[in-house]
Amino acid sequence: MTNTTNLPENPLLPAPLAFPLSLVPSKSYSALMVKLLNKLFAPELADGELDFLNEKIMRVDVVDARLDFSITLRNGVLCAAETNQPHDLSIEGSVYDFLLLATRREDADTLFFNRRLRLGGDTELGLYVKNFLDALELEERIGPFLKMLNGMTSLISRVPTLPKPAFKLPIPKLLRRS
Repeated sequence: MTNTTNLPENPLLPAPLAFPLSLVPSKSYSALMVKLLNKLFAPELADGELDFLNEKIMRVDVVDARLDFSITLRNGVLCAAETNQPHDLSIEGSVYDFLLLATRREDADTLFFNRRLRLGGDTELGLYVKNFLDALELEERIGPFLKMLNGMTSLISRVPTLPKPAFKLPIPKLLRRS
């Protein structure tokens, strides 16, 4: 049975820290993410384990950081997708929740059932993504990076009630991302 009661409080990134991130175009995040993910998932890509993403667009929104990226699979390689294209699957959550997932402190089912991560679009595709992530054994490949992610998760969890500004910071028109 999935845990639906013992999740730690969901700390959110304060708006002043998120503001600089909101100035970077989504296309830049997507390009960075596909470079990282292609290296990280190279064995799985070579084995065709990500073929379920072929010509499908998956959008990831990190809501409190005001960043998003879209990826697809073409010719066996993850590629950045235009964020204005319709997506087949969307996953959204906070920085903290994605860190919980990445460090395996919480499993995807727990985060989804507690509405900490939200899934939209093709639920079958979402299930493929979830099963792929559940089956990954990355500890040996990303040991030092995983240690850093664990440290970040612990740090964020100690500051669960950061004050939020009473106003939303406006983004000047010429600085808005496309």
